[in-house]
Amino acid sequence: MQTTVIVQNLKCGGCANTITTKLSEIENISDININVEENKVSFNYINEADAFKVKDRLKTLGYPSIEEGNNIVSKAKSFVSCATGKLSK
Repeated sequence: MQTTVIVQNLKCGGCANTITTKLSEIENISDININVEENKVSFNYINEADAFKVKDRLKTLGYPSIEEGNNIVSKAKSFVSCATGKLSK
């Protein structure tokens, strides 16, 4: 199945690169597509538990979904994730 998560703090290709790399590590997740302009992360998953793993991983990286709080810690994590993504291009 396919779903889309609208996230916060998604700013550039560095962010997208980190998100793609880290979500690719999750079993049963495929066809990851990041739309920076619309703050959307789309992917295919096999079962609902895998989709929740993606949301948890996004939050850990500093990209919480729009339903979640976006505190200074999330913003700082996204800054580090962004920089990491830019360096690994």
